[in-house]
Amino acid sequence: MPTAKSTPARSTWPAHGWVGIILTALFWYLNWGLTGLRSHWAFFPLWLGYILTTDALIFYRKGNSWFTRNPKGFALLFLFSAPFWWVFEALNARTEYWLYTPIESFSNLEYYLYCTLNFSIVLPAVLSTAQLFLTFTWLRKLKPGWKLGSRPATVWLFFLAGWAMLAATLIWPQYGMAFIWMSLFFIMDPINLWLGKPSLIKRTAEGDWRLVLALWLGGLTCGFFWEMWNYYSSPKWLYQVPYVDFWHVFEMPLLGYLGYLPFALELYAMYAFFEGWLPGKHWAN
Repeated sequence: MPTAKSTPARSTWPAHGWVGIILTALFWYLNWGLTGLRSHWAFFPLWLGYILTTDALIFYRKGNSWFTRNPKGFALLFLFSAPFWWVFEALNARTEYWLYTPIESFSNLEYYLYCTLNFSIVLPAVLSTAQLFLTFTWLRKLKPGWKLGSRPATVWLFFLAGWAMLAATLIWPQYGMAFIWMSLFFIMDPINLWLGKPSLIKRTAEGDWRLVLALWLGGLTCGFFWEMWNYYSSPKWLYQVPYVDFWHVFEMPLLGYLGYLPFALELYAMYAFFEGWLPGKHWAN
């Protein structure tokens, strides 16, 4: 008799996956191949293609995906994403860790509208990539590990440390580059736990690190594509990071890629806080 398979049967490749591939290929070419300013309008469809392709891979591997389960809720992720990233832009107004160039050709209104459009891809990109990693058997079957957060004192330590890191970033920005990508997670995740919302520390308190690892991998993956596609873009972003501005991989200093690990956790914590505002079921391991 045939033995049961340990991995789900493959589904057919969905139509939105072909749309994603076409968008990615076309706007990758346009973003790098054209001269002059073009990334302000080419960036969003390029990343929309990435997101649709990633979601299609999830569907192909497990038979359903965020987009196919709840297209309306999935679309609303884009609306939630832009305000999330504007929080980091507000912090950067004080720290000045990155800048955009050239922006002289845009009016203030054009700048904010294009930025808001392009910031809208951050949340769906990272979360969908994390869900793609969760389709892999080795990650789904990862055994329980270190139980972090089982004591109330640890949760309070997280919360107070988050505020301390945020204060340090704003008071001494020359030393706080790492904290800008950590502080909001340490603040938000305990709040989610106390309010009964999805929380990573609740999972790690039980020794379950699978979602944390998936988010880390999702953040690093998106970080690589962000930095690669940014390299030949115009406009583009540049970094001015104190003390670690060396060994660049594209525009990003090598050590700067470590920031994508806690950044992905921050995004999830911010998403989890507002998840109840979105219709339907969203996150599914």
